[in-house]
Amino acid sequence: MTTAQPIAAPASPEFAPDRPGVPEAARESLIRARGLTKKFAEFVAVDAIDFDVAPGESFGFLGPNGAGKTSTMRMIGCVSPITGGVLSVLGMNPAHDAALIKGRIGVVPQQDTLDMELTVRENLIIYGRYFDLSRREAGRRADDLLEFVQLTDRAKSTVESLSGGMKRRLTIARSLVNEPDLLLLDEPTTGLDPQARHLLWDRLYRLKQQGVTLVLTTHYMDEAEQLCDRLVVMDKAHIVAEGSPRELIDQYSTKEVLELRFPVGVLETLGTELDGLAERIERLPDRVLLYADDGEAAAAAAHARGLRPETVLVRRSSLEDVFLRLTGRSLIE
Repeated sequence: MTTAQPIAAPASPEFAPDRPGVPEAARESLIRARGLTKKFAEFVAVDAIDFDVAPGESFGFLGPNGAGKTSTMRMIGCVSPITGGVLSVLGMNPAHDAALIKGRIGVVPQQDTLDMELTVRENLIIYGRYFDLSRREAGRRADDLLEFVQLTDRAKSTVESLSGGMKRRLTIARSLVNEPDLLLLDEPTTGLDPQARHLLWDRLYRLKQQGVTLVLTTHYMDEAEQLCDRLVVMDKAHIVAEGSPRELIDQYSTKEVLELRFPVGVLETLGTELDGLAERIERLPDRVLLYADDGEAAAAAAHARGLRPETVLVRRSSLEDVFLRLTGRSLIE
C-alpha cells in the first residue's frame, strides 16, 4: 500500500498549526481537544475533556457503554458538531474545515455500512470515486487493499455472502481507499470470533507501522493492551485516567492478582482472616481478589492462616483490573 500523501489545503486561521503563538504541543498534535463538550438537550454526553493524539500514535478511548466514547469519535470525524470547548483535527477546525478533514481521514463505524448487493471489489471502487479517484486508480487501490486484508479471493463475491469477520476487514479496507493520515475505529472487533479479531489486530498493527495514526474505541481490555500506545479511560462523560496500558496498571493496580475461590457458603463466613494479606482486597460473589506484588507469597500467607480455597490462581495484573477499579463492576444500561 502506498504511503498517504497529505492533501495541501489551507487550515482555518484559528487552528493553523504554524501561526505565531501556537504552543509547540499543538503543532505536534494530530488531534487536540481542550474542554471538549457534547450535549444532547440537557444530557451531557462528553463533559469538558482534554486530550492530544500525536502523529503515528495508536490512541484509545476505553470505557463502558454510555461513557462518551462514540460521541467523542463523532466529533473528531466531523459528523457531530461540538457543543463547547476547542477541537483541532489535522490542524484544522471541524466547524469550518469538515470537508478537508474528511478527505484525509478514514472511518470504521461500529456497524458495517457496506452495499450488500455489490461485489467486494465494487464496494471499494465506488467508495474511491467519492474521493475523485479515477476508475483506474480506484481499481488499483482496491486490489492492493483486498490483498492487504486478505480478501483477494473474494473480490467478485457479493458482500452479503461474507462472514462477519470478512465484512469487518472489508470495512477497514474501504476506510483506507483515500490513503488517510488518520484512521478512526469505533469498536472495530465487536462480535467477532477470536481468529477474526487477531487477524484484524495484525492488519491494524501493520497500518501503524506504515505511519497511519489510529484512534479507536473499545471495551475489550486485551484489545486496548494489544493496540494502544496510549489511552484514556472514560466514565460518565469524563476522562478518569490517561497513560499507556503499562503506566495505568502500575498506577492503579499491583504487579499480580491472587484469585481465591472457596466452597459454597465459606466466603460469606470469612471475617478478618484476609486482612493484611494484600495491598487491596476485593470480595466478589464467587471469589476473592487479592492485589499484591507477590501473589505466591500472598497465597502462602493465606494457607498459613488456615484458609483452604478450592482453587488458587496467581495472574499478572491487567488493564481489566484497572478498568473495573475506575469504572466499577455494576452493569450500566
